[in-house]
Amino acid sequence: MENRKRAESVAAWRSISSSAVFPFLIFSCLSAAACGAPGEPTPPSPPVPAAITDLAVRQSGDGALLTLTLPTRTVTNERLTEPPAVEIFRGILKPDGKPDNKSFQLVYTLPGALLDTYTAEKHIQFKDPIDAKETAARPGAVYAYRVRTRAAKKKDSADSNTVVVRIFPVPEKVSGLEAKVTEQAVELDWIASKKTSGGAPLDQLTGYRVFRGEIDPATADAAAHDIAQAKWKSPLTLLAPAPESSYRDTLFDFGKTYVYVVRAVALGGDGSVESDDSAPAVVTPRDTFPPAAPQNVVAAVTSPPSGTVAVEISWSVSLESDLAGYRVYRSDSQDARGQILTTELLLAPAYRDISVQAGHRYWYTITAVDRAGNESAPSAISADLTQLSQ
Repeated sequence: MENRKRAESVAAWRSISSSAVFPFLIFSCLSAAACGAPGEPTPPSPPVPAAITDLAVRQSGDGALLTLTLPTRTVTNERLTEPPAVEIFRGILKPDGKPDNKSFQLVYTLPGALLDTYTAEKHIQFKDPIDAKETAARPGAVYAYRVRTRAAKKKDSADSNTVVVRIFPVPEKVSGLEAKVTEQAVELDWIASKKTSGGAPLDQLTGYRVFRGEIDPATADAAAHDIAQAKWKSPLTLLAPAPESSYRDTLFDFGKTYVYVVRAVALGGDGSVESDDSAPAVVTPRDTFPPAAPQNVVAAVTSPPSGTVAVEISWSVSLESDLAGYRVYRSDSQDARGQILTTELLLAPAYRDISVQAGHRYWYTITAVDRAGNESAPSAISADLTQLSQ
């Protein structure tokens, strides 16, 4: 009997143990599947800038000037956190006019941290100089370009569009550029160009182009030696063509700091070609030019029966566009300017002096003053009150 009870207890325990262990095993398996041993960590993919699609090129002096817009996003449309480096490739064309992909070689790398140096009007501009002797030996030679950008060492962008330019001989760089400030103009003069940059005689010169930009005055001295040191308020733009080796800029403002450069222009290829920029001429025009002396000055003594004796003075209106007003001086001597009678500049060409005394003779001096504070030569006139009783 006792053995029978013991057997039933063991069977019951086995049943309970089996029902408890089975879910535990399932849970353990699931846990093992969910928490399996991790593999090697996957490194983040390097950022790859979007390809440039607006690369453009043109001849600029003895070289090819490349222009492009720097990408700001990656191929996955994420924003680039800093400017990428720019890689410039140069190649040639096949006889059929198609780019020879195998010929493209990396010729320049522009670090992203230095791209401000090449930025103009929100575009990157870089000039690939071409030796003038090479151009003279092969006028019209064709150069092809592509660019890539790189934000990480391991991966760069796809190729940009391919651009092509033909390079022709250009006039030698203009020399001897000088600027002289007059009241009406900044007068520019330079030495006429007579040769190409390669040294050959120049027989197709058509004239010159004058460019002007405005810079921060604090950078004037540095810009005069190296134009790259200029801090521009407005960039160099074409001011006017000049048929001869001189030009008068009448569209300037006193007090602004200007940079002038000149390029010689000649026939080349299917149109015209320009030389490289001349050395810059930096000038800050100052208004040191006084207005003309007032004209047609007249004086009249008034002595009413009852009232104050006075001298009425008038003159013609000055025609200067920057006129600020007039000053009136009075003296008891013909050879001295005397004291000023007008504490403020007169805006009208007339003055009434009521501080005179009968029995005296006075000499008046009238001057014109411009907005820069320049004062004209004097216009003198006298008023004789000696005929009036004291």
